[in-house]
Order: sequence, then structure tokens, then C-alpha cells
Amino acid sequence: MTEDSIPNKRIFKDPVHDYVEYDPWICSFIDTPHFQRLRYVKQLGISYYVYPGASHNRFEHCLGVGYLARMMAQHLQKSQPSLGITDEHIRCVELAGLCHDLGHGPWSHVWDGHFIPKALPNHPKWSHEKASEMMFDDMVKKYRSLDISPEDAETVKALISGRKERCKLGTTMPFLFEIVANDVNGIDVDKFDYIARDCHAVGEKRNIAMARLIHSARVIDGQICYDIKDANTVYELFYTRFSLHKNIYNHKTTRAIEYMIMDVLLIAQKHMKFAEYIDVPEKYLHLTDDLFHRINMTESEELAPARKIIDRIQTRDLYRRVDYKIMDWDDKDFCQAHITPEAIVHAAKNANLEGVEQNLVAELAVDHVIVDVSKMHYGRGVDNPIFQVKFYSKHEPNVCRRAESGDVSLLMPEKFGEVLLRVYTKEERFMGLVQAAYRHVLRSLPMPGEAAEIITIVPTPPATEAPSTPTALASTFAPVAPQSRTSRPFGRTPSYSDNQFTTLPPNCQSRSPTRISSRNLKRTRETSIELDIDNPPPTRKSMRLASALVSAK
Repeated sequence: MTEDSIPNKRIFKDPVHDYVEYDPWICSFIDTPHFQRLRYVKQLGISYYVYPGASHNRFEHCLGVGYLARMMAQHLQKSQPSLGITDEHIRCVELAGLCHDLGHGPWSHVWDGHFIPKALPNHPKWSHEKASEMMFDDMVKKYRSLDISPEDAETVKALISGRKERCKLGTTMPFLFEIVANDVNGIDVDKFDYIARDCHAVGEKRNIAMARLIHSARVIDGQICYDIKDANTVYELFYTRFSLHKNIYNHKTTRAIEYMIMDVLLIAQKHMKFAEYIDVPEKYLHLTDDLFHRINMTESEELAPARKIIDRIQTRDLYRRVDYKIMDWDDKDFCQAHITPEAIVHAAKNANLEGVEQNLVAELAVDHVIVDVSKMHYGRGVDNPIFQVKFYSKHEPNVCRRAESGDVSLLMPEKFGEVLLRVYTKEERFMGLVQAAYRHVLRSLPMPGEAAEIITIVPTPPATEAPSTPTALASTFAPVAPQSRTSRPFGRTPSYSDNQFTTLPPNCQSRSPTRISSRNLKRTRETSIELDIDNPPPTRKSMRLASALVSAK
């Protein structure tokens, strides 16, 4: 008679995947400071300041990706035994999913995508993926109790990067490298989890059929393919990614606070030198979103400008977006070259703009203006991502091919990428002036191929201001604008006319209309109370009694 087995797995209650099980071997990696650090790094970074529900962290996201990676690998193992997938392979894929984000820094992509390139411009190209490998190596080295061979450790790092050429398994089973980080077509379990989790957190009622896609997966010619019946589900996955990036991750207020955080970090970096920790795992272990409070706790005079910006964030005195425009994907390089903070300030000071406050013109500096360009796409640039996915049918389950438009839908855009151009000012008193100058630059852009005189402008920011947030768009050159044109019909952009929904008076220096109206309403209430304190307004009950008396008469 055999004894009943005692479950030795740990169960996590997850809001997205319900109950998630992990065996003791995987839990030995979870129970390390390197993995526990992810509890203190927000998944959506600054978006938490805009969407209060976006409080989830990299910790639970990594738990979800590890779980989905195991599900995908087990499905392929059971449905296609001929692939030769072993339990050891599944463990490596699961561990890669679990540890794929170990290297994310404070505020996630703000750190590696914006801060590090500006703080350490001469540092070799750095990414959170490389940091994840660094932290994984340090974790395995420091905790000898982790039972993993050097060969498996190299396999896990290769699976995290998606680079199949980095280990032997990439030659025999290249499809395993498409599970966690898919460089072939972008469909991977990392995307499955963050789309579902982020939608749940911010209140977006979207339902991506993750389980259906996992069970639809089939390996043909060394690549993971999907049933043609699920082509629309695959397309919805890419569309949802685009929608999240445009509406949530790149929300105008989120971007404003990101630029403020950038200014805080760049000021503090000069004195605290925390950017250098990216190559030191023992110190990087303590770099989390808590850096915000560590900077705010300082008392040194050198960090006073940083603390001032933090106070502005906490009191909601934010950098203000003054205008925006959707540009054609093909025009992005042209716009980046001509629409710069230098060009806007040059126009403000030299274009004789009507209706602007001249004292503000004299005070405006390049440091007051931010030009933000964000590339929005479905995940594969301007191309239709569905055309990079291979499908099969139940009639030919071992034959894969790419789908055509008529196999999926004819209601698809011609291009799958666009450029979102936004202009911000760090001080709201410059809102009307910056918008007027930006629109002068926009209307006066030279046609592609036209020569434009180039003038060098040396910005001189006020000594009391935080350093300007560096962007890839900033340039020390500004074109002298030619005569204005009413429209510029190139690319698919209808025109470079003014945005009618954001127009401000040239002398506008105020906050948003909602904040103004709320303050005015409060003042009105206070005034009415002061004026009518001896004769309070009638209550509903007294009004009903008065009405009844009139009727009785």
C-alpha cells in the first residue's frame, strides 16, 4: 500500500491567473534578495501617478511570466512529443520567464530608456536585459544553495535575451527561444502577461485569450505557429499593445512627470552618483523606486532644486503640455530635425508673434521647453505585425504559411505606426507663448529638400532652474523659418495646421480650465456664505411648506 503524497508546491493567489503553483526549486530563486527587490519597482513606473490602480510591481509580473512560460512549454511537450522537450528544458524556460526582469531599475523604462543614456553618455550600451543577466549571475554566485548547473545557467540567460545562437539548445530547439522573448514576431508570454495585468490594473476591460493562444501554438519548421482560426486574436493582441502604449504608457501627464523625475535624477546624480551602480550588482540590488524618497530626505543645498521638483510633483504643480500633433511615420526624422526647443525659443524671440507678453519673451529660455516625440506602433514598426506570424490549418497541421489580408480582415490600417509629437513647458506662465512659437515653427517648416539657413543657439538656462531634460530630439541648431504656408501636404499627414482642440490665447499663463473652474467655484461658495450668512437660503423642506401654503390660499 502506497502512502498519499503531500503537496510540496507553493501556491500564489494572482489577480490575473488565479492560483499559480511553483515547486521548491523555482521558489529557491524567488526567495532571494535579487528577486524580492522587484517588489519595490513599479511595473508601470510613473503611470501610478495617473492611474491609482497601477500599483502592481515587477514582482507579480515575473511570477505571471514564469507561470505562462511553463504552460507554453508543457503544452508543446504534450501536444508534440516528437519535439523531444524534457522536464529539464521546461524548468529552464520557466526560470527564464521568472527572472527576465531582474535588471529593471527605478521606474522601469524611465531608468534604462531615458536616464542612463543621458547620465552616462559614454557608457557602453546598457539595457535592463543585460542587467537581468548580471543580477542572475550574481544571484547564482552568491547563493550556492541554488541548484543549477553552469550550462543551465547559460541557457536561462540565452532564453531571457531570446538569442538562440548563444547556446547549444538554440540549434536543436530554436522555438524555445520564442516563448519568453520572441524576436521573430513579438508574440511571447511576457507580452501575454503585461497586457492582461496592466489592463486589469488600470481598469481597461479588455480580454486577451491567452489560454487559447497557448493551446493554439504548434511548432512547424522550428518556429511556433498558430491556428489560422486565431488570427484575429493575434491581431487583437498587437492592437491592444498599441492602445496601451498610446493611451496609458504615454499619457500626457505621465510623460510630464517622467520629465520631472528625469530632472530630479540628473540633479541628484551629480552628487549621489547612483548611475554608476548599474555595473555593481551589490549596489544595484538597492536601487528601487525608493530612490525618490531618498533624494527627498536629503538636506544638502546642492539637492535643493531636486527637492523643489519633488515638491511640485507631490502638490501637482506639473510640467504642462501646451500642444500636440499626430505625424506620419515617414516624417519622423524630418520633424525631429526641425521641431526642437531651440527652434521654438528662436521663433518666440524673433518672429514678432502677436498677442504675446514681451516680458515673458525676454525670460523664455531653451530650458523651459520640452519637445517629446513618441513612436506609436503595433510592435513591429510601420509594418503589419500579423504578416510576420506563421499560421497552420487543421487540414494541414504540419504546413505553415503567412496570412494575407483576405485571410484575416480588410479593415486594417495602411500603416501600423505613427508619431506623436508633444510640446511641454516647465512653467505654466509660458504656455501661451510656447504654443504660439511652436505653431509658428510648425507652419513654417521647409518642404523636404528645401535648404534652410542654420543658426547656432547657445542656451543659457537660469541658475535656479533644474537642468533641461535631455531628449533625442534636442539639437543645438535651429532652422530660420521661411515664409509661412497654409498647409504642407506630404506623407499621409493632411496638413501641419494648428490643433483646434488645444488652442490657447498667446498670452495664456493659466492652469487647466478644470482647475480654474474648481477654484472659482470654491470662491463663489465662500463669497455667497459670507454675503448671506444672516439670510440663509431656504431649505427644501421650507420651500415645500411655502408651496403648500400658496396652494391652500
